Formats: sequence, structure tokens, C-alpha cells
Amino acid sequence: MWKLLANQWALVTGASSGLGEEFARQLASRGMHLVLVARRQDMMEKLAAELHLQHGTRCQVISADLSDPAEPKRVLDEIAAREITIELLVNNAGFGIVGEVGNVDLDRSLEMIRLNVSALTELTYRLLPGMLERGRGAILNVSSLSAFQPVAYMGVYAASKAFVLHFSEALHCELKDRGITVTAVCPGVTRTSFFDIAGASGWLQKHASHPVDFVVKRAFKALSRRQQYTVPGWRNYLLTLLVRIASRRRVVKESTRFFRPRRKEDPALKATKPR
Repeated sequence: MWKLLANQWALVTGASSGLGEEFARQLASRGMHLVLVARRQDMMEKLAAELHLQHGTRCQVISADLSDPAEPKRVLDEIAAREITIELLVNNAGFGIVGEVGNVDLDRSLEMIRLNVSALTELTYRLLPGMLERGRGAILNVSSLSAFQPVAYMGVYAASKAFVLHFSEALHCELKDRGITVTAVCPGVTRTSFFDIAGASGWLQKHASHPVDFVVKRAFKALSRRQQYTVPGWRNYLLTLLVRIASRRRVVKESTRFFRPRRKEDPALKATKPR
């Protein structure tokens, strides 16, 4: 598979840091040229320069906020204007929110749905006709371990990632005999800034996690094997089996142990406590 993709173009969203940056690095090492899409242009330009120096990779940088409904089409129109054909789409852009229902920022939650679900769906469906016409192509969608279960205090995020997993599996079935591979990668806790952005700073220090290079290597291995999905790490995979055995009520109740936000104690109340 990778021999066919060498010297071809890949589109990587959320490419400025974390998993997106690592996807770009490993794709460049495999001989692919890259279109990097994220909000932080300076970080992508720095990465592009580094990858060109190390691997001779051609990189195009497009700054975009894909949670804006107009941006996915604009990005693809710009790619077409540069006469670039995308052979591999890596839908990596996304974020999460941790919080109690009474404190959830609705606008931020809707922004998360637009990025995690709508942008991923639009990019996929807008690129698929060209892949079908050529009879080849690949799509790698970043889902999550949380896609296999409801997660209290991260309800919208877990639901968005369940969409990504189910959407990817359906497309995999439809397209596997038409020269196109669709794979979902479902990482567990990964060493990125995800939890800091989600509002759960310090969470990584308390739980086992995988480095980004481990997750990306497993993702590409699954893609090359034309797998429907992959769960990096045997403990994570075991967890997906356990949640199928347990009752759904028990599964979501257990999730409260991990994601219940810590409530800040009122200093005034603290001062009145007896010693």
C-alpha cells in the first residue's frame, strides 16, 4: 500500500501538534507529500520546513478553523486550485470537553460537534467521488476508545466519537471492494494536550497513556492491512470487550469514577470549618 502512496499527497487535519503532527512526520518518512490544515499557521510552517529538510517532502499549509461550516469546502477548493490530488485523508482534527451538565458551554459543545462530526463527514464525502473515479484512495478517521461506550461528563465528546467509528465502519464495508480503504483508529489516553484543552488538566499524570508515535504506527499498520478499525494497546482493546459484556447502566456509571470534574472548594466555607 505504502509503495502506491509514495510521492502522492495526503491531507492531515489538526496537523499543528499532537497526533496530527506525528501523522505528518510518519507520512513524510514514508515518502508522501502533505497538505497540513489547522488553525496555527506558524506551527505548521515550522513543521513543513523541518519535513522538507529531513525527507524532501513537499508541504502545503492551509490555516483553517474547520469548526466553521464554510471552511471544509474552502480548504478543498484551495487544494484543487493548487492542482493537488488527495490520495490519503487523515481526519484527525477534534477536541473534547469535560464538565458537569450544568456548567457545559453550549456554544463550545456545538463547535465540537461541527469539528468532530460535520467537518470530518464533509471532507470525507467531498473527497470520495475523486477516489471512486480513480479506483483508489484511503481515509483514516481518528475516533476514540470512548466511542465504545457512553462517558459521563464527556457525553457530547463520546457521542461524537461513536459517530466517527460507526461512520467509518459503514464506509469500510461499502468501499472495500472498490479500491478504497477506510479505517478508524480508536486511541485511549494519549500523551497530547487533549485533556488540558478539555478542561481536565493533570489527568495525564494520573493515568497510563501511550506516546503519539505508538498510536500513529498502530493506525498506519491497520490501514495497510485494510482493517475496519484498530484500538492501540491491548489493555484498551480488552476494555472494549468488557464494556460489551457489562450492562450499559454499569458501564456509564463506572465512567463517573474517571471523569467527574473536581469541584473547587469555596474559600469562605473553608475558612469556617472547625480545625
